[in-house]
Amino acid sequence: MDIGVISVRYARALLKASISAGTEDRVYQEMSVLAKSYIDVPQLRFTIDNPMLQKEKKRDLLIVALGNNPSQLAVSFIELVLKEGRENMIQFMANSFITLYRKQKNIIRGKLTTAVAVSPDTEQKMRKMVESKTKGTVEFETEVNPDIIGGFVLEYDTFRLDASVQNQLRQILSQLKK
Repeated sequence: MDIGVISVRYARALLKASISAGTEDRVYQEMSVLAKSYIDVPQLRFTIDNPMLQKEKKRDLLIVALGNNPSQLAVSFIELVLKEGRENMIQFMANSFITLYRKQKNIIRGKLTTAVAVSPDTEQKMRKMVESKTKGTVEFETEVNPDIIGGFVLEYDTFRLDASVQNQLRQILSQLKK
């Protein structure tokens, strides 16, 4: 069976159980931490995929990877995944859960890239603008990239607004080449 199909099934079941328990926000945070743990610690995947490592050790590692004081539902989920021998798919399950949760709650990811750090007030204004356009909640990320020289790049959903000095210089250069 396909990894994507299995991952989504497990994620959907976890989302349904977490909504029933009223802990979906907490489980979302835990799955986000778990997904980030896989990105931050690439050895985690190899360790969890190791067939020679005992299930109890994998359980302990995954519980640590969930973050501080994980919910009983998240721990039970980890135990179920291990019992079924699906631990090689847990990263995909976490990412599938995050996607399903965001869809359920109408959460859009947004990113603002600037040449220098922006004030919290400016960041809040950009977030509100995106929320008014999307009619949803925005998880906003900011990034400082001096290479854009000035201005900003705003990305959300499938939209990208590049108002950077770097982009304007590129456009001028391409016009001069014509």
